[in-house]
Amino acid sequence: MFQKILIANRGEIACRIIATARRLGVATVAVYSEADAQARHVALADEAVAIGGPAPRDSYLRGDAIIAAAKATGAQAIHPGYGFLSENPDFVDAVEAAGLVFIGPSARAIRAMGLKDAAKRLMAEAGVPVVPGYHGDNQDPEHLAGAADGIGYPVLIKAVAGGGGKGMRKVTRAEDFAAALDSARGEAATAFGNDAVLIEKYVEKPRHIEVQVFGDGHDAVHLFERDCSLQRRHQKVIEEAPAPGMPDAMRAAMGEAAVRAARAIGYKGAGTIEFIVDASEGLRPDRFWFMEMNTRLQVEHPVTEAITGVDLVEWQLRVASGEALPLRQDQLAITGHAFEARLYAEDVPAGFLPATGTLAHLAFPEGARADTGVRSGDRISPWYDPMIAKVIVHGPTRAAALQQLSRALAGTQVAGTTTNLVFLGALARHPGFAAGDVDTGLIERDLTSLVAEPAPSVAVRAAALLASAAPLPAALPGFTLWAPLVRSLALRRGEEVTEGQLILRDGVPHVLLEGVEMPAPALPVIRAGDDIHVFSAGQCFSFTPVDPLAREASAGAAGNATLSPMPGLVKAVFVTAGQEVRAGDRLAILEAMKMEHTLTAARDGVVAEVLASAGTQVEAGAALILLAEEVPA
Repeated sequence: MFQKILIANRGEIACRIIATARRLGVATVAVYSEADAQARHVALADEAVAIGGPAPRDSYLRGDAIIAAAKATGAQAIHPGYGFLSENPDFVDAVEAAGLVFIGPSARAIRAMGLKDAAKRLMAEAGVPVVPGYHGDNQDPEHLAGAADGIGYPVLIKAVAGGGGKGMRKVTRAEDFAAALDSARGEAATAFGNDAVLIEKYVEKPRHIEVQVFGDGHDAVHLFERDCSLQRRHQKVIEEAPAPGMPDAMRAAMGEAAVRAARAIGYKGAGTIEFIVDASEGLRPDRFWFMEMNTRLQVEHPVTEAITGVDLVEWQLRVASGEALPLRQDQLAITGHAFEARLYAEDVPAGFLPATGTLAHLAFPEGARADTGVRSGDRISPWYDPMIAKVIVHGPTRAAALQQLSRALAGTQVAGTTTNLVFLGALARHPGFAAGDVDTGLIERDLTSLVAEPAPSVAVRAAALLASAAPLPAALPGFTLWAPLVRSLALRRGEEVTEGQLILRDGVPHVLLEGVEMPAPALPVIRAGDDIHVFSAGQCFSFTPVDPLAREASAGAAGNATLSPMPGLVKAVFVTAGQEVRAGDRLAILEAMKMEHTLTAARDGVVAEVLASAGTQVEAGAALILLAEEVPA
């Protein structure tokens, strides 16, 4: 076993690796950017080394700086976590050339599975079923259109170097193919520096089921499957293991196919074989196809750990240090059911836009595993993925585990930034999900009900009003009021103002709200700066005290400014001052949290001023483009 390892990552995965290393007696070295100098993973590690600026290209993607940090601190091996350099074969080569051990697969295995088209050809040769499609080198648009015609619509255009839904487009009609191809190629070029695509048959009722594999370079085993069908824009939201409704015959067939895939490339370490499954006629052994292999530890690995009792990070360290596989296939079994929900800083009603902010409060309930890289007081940075935590539960049955998930989400408290916590709670209570009738289109079909934000109840507003009051004076001996002490209070939440009264009756505070007098509601409340946060049923309701005598300010939004909906990098600007635009015309592209967002004109008009240029980092709400005032007819 290693004496010291360096973790070439940040956030919750760095903290997760540190926990296992500490249990095994292995010392850890963290690396950090300027933005992460006070981060949780830095505080947890035995040593920490600064490696550059906040942008990933200036820090976490600097393989040379990371290798130099490992050698300077005496680390014997580098764990890449996931993301960043975890699937970069050139980095693996550089690590090994420096005399260090890469805790993961070989560069050869990563290269073999790195491009989707080549990987699918390799898998077909190994006897692994692949989706019908075109995976060739001819990227001529007419040839690709002909391939789509031959496959039959609907088809899916996918970037060969893609992941996370980037460079992916569904096309249902031949006449839409050319535009979709241009769009997919443009996004792929931006995200991966490679605009090559493949064409596949689109599965009408798809389920995303993946199999965890583990190899030691000589042999491989599988640790059963995970169902990751609950997705939003190809991003996983809630994962579970095992897959609901999975027949034994299909589980065996998928597991054997996954092991064949790992053996075909002499795989070493943790990996995931992702399959697309046609669930239109239930789960059948002849209806699953290889999509891709992720040559790293997955974000959702905790659900596999929960049902198998295996610490996958420990296995990674043991195999990388030269040990054989810790268990044989016949020694692995499924116990119970597990769920993982990804808690993000994002504005769900605004279209799941990433959010930032300082975490005024963060707490998780007992009985749930929470993998997180942040604490109360930490800032959600615009530079990295906005994940706050993964909430993981395990129960004897799927129904019991799902009930635990719902309770865990209801008991999670986050204040200081907008999150998807209410959305996750709604998903956990969704009747179709509860019944196990899941596919990748479930969220889109029921999006309106799932993203509905409940209004604060009377009890919530009463608790906030009471918390807004200054400390109450102590009673004076022998002094009695002829009438209860009454004081007016007011709170603002968005555009809404709540007004009420604090009544001190016999020394006990009450709140008069909407004509009803009530004692203080028993709800968790915290006050951070000027804001009051009340937690109820898995939601944080935030209020700001206002002077109840103050008049409402007049509204002044003229609607002439195109604002940045989130912190991000301006990738392109398409207009200049004096240019006429129509409603819906592209004005600019903003890149944030690894996604591109197109900003369009809200109305017809003339551009008065362009306030940002390509390459500019902007904050949420920053004005980017101004239109001239509309002239009354």
